[in-house]
Amino acid sequence: MDNHINAGNSGSPRRRVLLKLSGEVFGGGKLGVDPEMVRGIAKQIAATVGEVEVAIVVGGGNFFRGAELSQSGMDRSRADYMGMLGTVMNCLALQDFLEQAGVETRVQSAITMGQVAEAYIPRRAIRHLEKGRVVIFGAGAGLPYFSTDTVAAQRALEVRADVVLMAKSGVDGVYTADPHKDATARKLDSLSYDDALRQDIRVMDQTAMTMCKDNNLSMVVFGMEGEGNVTSAIMGERIGTIVSP
Repeated sequence: MDNHINAGNSGSPRRRVLLKLSGEVFGGGKLGVDPEMVRGIAKQIAATVGEVEVAIVVGGGNFFRGAELSQSGMDRSRADYMGMLGTVMNCLALQDFLEQAGVETRVQSAITMGQVAEAYIPRRAIRHLEKGRVVIFGAGAGLPYFSTDTVAAQRALEVRADVVLMAKSGVDGVYTADPHKDATARKLDSLSYDDALRQDIRVMDQTAMTMCKDNNLSMVVFGMEGEGNVTSAIMGERIGTIVSP
């Protein structure tokens, strides 16, 4: 069954990407959803539809962060579930603006909520992608203690994406040190997972990096800021830092 990409399509298979958007991107640095930010992201994604198959994993940090809530005395599992519900709110916001931009979109949730989202079923997600729909994955892994970075790697592998695109706020790639604190930090054009793990460069959650490395999946880390950056990343233009096995 290896003809999964474009089963019903003649011509060469389209590129398939998994875009990871943090919750902060949805809030524009504030609590809740910033409609203008989400509209802007939706327009950039819409510009690639038909050319590239796009799946998206969203964070929920603009509503709740499980790890932070648990530090203030809340049960970690319950706090993580609250974070997962926050991601679904972001999914619905992005779905709404994508559909306003004329893009057929499906939300799949790892926690069952039949009124607002489909259940997460990888084969169904692949079929949606083949039909040119954008698929947004919500509710993380449906399990506590998993970061949305790890979920991005896992979903990318399961829907057989060609690359993971990590959209970052406030930084345009991977640096040798924190560019906001160290004036000598330089941006890297490319990096191996081994180097990132060895030098403890926090590109993404270590579990996620190991998962990508072990399964030969490359990642592009790029900045959200900048005209058309999301479109450029999805289309495969050279942007940010490429992290490869």
